[in-house]
Formats: sequence, structure tokens, C-alpha cells
Amino acid sequence: MKKGKFIVTITIGIMCFILTALIFMQVKTISQTDISELEIMRESELKTEITSLKTRCEEVEAKIKETNEKILEYEAVIAEGKEASELLQKELQETEDLLGKNSVTGEGIIITISNSGTSKINAEDLLELVNILRNAGAEAISINEQRIVYDSYIVDINEKGHITIKGVPEVAPFTIKAIGNPTYLESSVAQKTSGYIDTQIAEGKQVTLERASNITIAAHNSDLEFEYVKEEE
Repeated sequence: MKKGKFIVTITIGIMCFILTALIFMQVKTISQTDISELEIMRESELKTEITSLKTRCEEVEAKIKETNEKILEYEAVIAEGKEASELLQKELQETEDLLGKNSVTGEGIIITISNSGTSKINAEDLLELVNILRNAGAEAISINEQRIVYDSYIVDINEKGHITIKGVPEVAPFTIKAIGNPTYLESSVAQKTSGYIDTQIAEGKQVTLERASNITIAAHNSDLEFEYVKEEE
């Protein structure tokens, strides 16, 4: 029995660590908001940005509440000596979905961005789009069929539009799939005048957007990697 409690306790610790890391990333995104840009916005744009920030704060608060509820649930299971395997299996499934370990299917949007003339797509363009979609509640995102998770990196190789996504070289066109509420996702990137799509088009790039009811995004194709954590011998 003691061994079973020990395993459950360790599992809870791992789950809490992962959920805390996800919360930290959302908080970091909020903290990095460019105040100088807010100062020069028109009143209507400022109201929109404030609403967006409020939504992100509410999402973080909801995640913290959810984490606390899960901890209490586990503590109750341990205290009552109940079978925890079913609860752990459910939690593991949800955590693996968040980490991109499972292939997922659902409704959402598909965006395709192409170079046009001298206007080239760069890594910053893709990173900005990923952040916008995440803030709009995207539950899963892929770029050119590569699942984007919390530790995915997107960097420029050169000035000719060559980009690596998780170490894999990619070139335009880029197809970005996002699973989530189609209305929220579409409105987040298609805002008029200062929206992501209008900005990209104004810079000379070609952008298309479509809603889809049956998007499939494959699982993340590599294991979690830690730079400093090592297993004890």
C-alpha cells in the first residue's frame, strides 16, 4: 500500500510540474506585451488589446484553479485509499494531449502563407502566428504537418526564406493548422486594419484562411529533452 501511495505521489508531482510549466509560459506571454505599442494605439484598438489581455489573464487563473482542483482530487483519493489507476490514466491522457504526445482531430482553421516577390516569410512571422493562435485557445497547432508544442523552436537559416522548425528545414508555402473554436481562432488573426492576415498581405505576402470541421494533427515526433536533468545511476 505504501509503495502504491509513493507512486501516486510521484505521479502527482510530475503532473503538477508540467501544468505549472504551461501556466508559466502563458504568464510569460502576457508579461512580454509591448507597452510602447499600446501607447500609440487608437482607442478602439486599445480596447481590443485590453480585452485580449483580460482573456489571457482569465485563462491563466482558470488553469491555476484547475491545477489546485486536481491536487485536491488526488489528495482525496490517497486519503481514502481508493484505486487511483483510473484517475491517473485519465490525467495522463490529458497531459499527453497538452504535450502533443497524441494525434488529435477536431474543428478549427487552416492558414496558408506564401512568399510573394521579394517579400519573404521569416521565423518571426510564424512565431507571432503561433502565439496569436495559442492566445485564442488553440488546443493543437502544426506547421507543415509538424506538431508545435511548448518547446518547439522556429528559427531562420538565412535571408532567402529558409526556416527550420524543430531542426527540420522548411520553405514556403507554410500551412498552419489549428484545432479549437473556429470563430475565436479566425477572429484572432483576421482583425481588420491591424490584424495578422491584413498585415502580412500589406507586406506583400499571400495568405489564405479556411475553416475546417475535421482537422487532424499528428503527434509530436520526439521525446522531451532536458539539458541539465540526468537520471541517477
